[in-house]
Amino acid sequence: MPPADGAASVARPAGQGHDFHCYDPTAGHGLRHNPMQAIIAPRPIGWISSASAAGVNNLAPYSFFNMFRATPPLIGFSSGGRKDSLRNAEETGRFVWNLATRSLATAMNRSSAVVPHEVDEFALAGLTPMPSSFGSPPCVAESPVSFDCVLTQIVDLRDRHGQPSGSHLVIGEAVHVRIARTLIADGVYDTLASDPILRGGGTADYFHLTTDGHFRMERPD
Repeated sequence: MPPADGAASVARPAGQGHDFHCYDPTAGHGLRHNPMQAIIAPRPIGWISSASAAGVNNLAPYSFFNMFRATPPLIGFSSGGRKDSLRNAEETGRFVWNLATRSLATAMNRSSAVVPHEVDEFALAGLTPMPSSFGSPPCVAESPVSFDCVLTQIVDLRDRHGQPSGSHLVIGEAVHVRIARTLIADGVYDTLASDPILRGGGTADYFHLTTDGHFRMERPD
């Protein structure tokens, strides 16, 4: 099927690399599903717990999430629109990141439901709120790793023309870290043992780590 909406496929002569499907994102990708989320993947999940100034708990997963600096530890998630996690972080200056693992995948997915502001996603997902170092917002007691974060900035993301994208990057500094001791071996955190889940492309694709996928490669310096 030929590409649609301005997308184009470019053939390369033999010996000069790949045949490329090329497109201008503003004109459409011409595929059944946006490939960007599948290409920049799998992505760690920002499972963010927060609370309003009135004390209403919220828990929501964000697939546009990552760590941006180790010292100080700065992590951020992108909120498409002004969702509860963003508003709560603005109100209180705090949020908590919780590790989403394979055993918690179903609960994580339940917490993604679009529900009224007053609904507590901890209860909706059958999870236990545990006081963080702040007290509120709580962390997910069932999660083996969590970071208590102090809001540092909110960046309104814009396109190349300076126009608002409708998304907001929420960045916080992790000021308290808790790790299940079972995930620490000889002083080293065992990423594989934590069994984190990662967001892929498509409407429902997730991944988790396997021993076969693990390899080591030292930096050249």
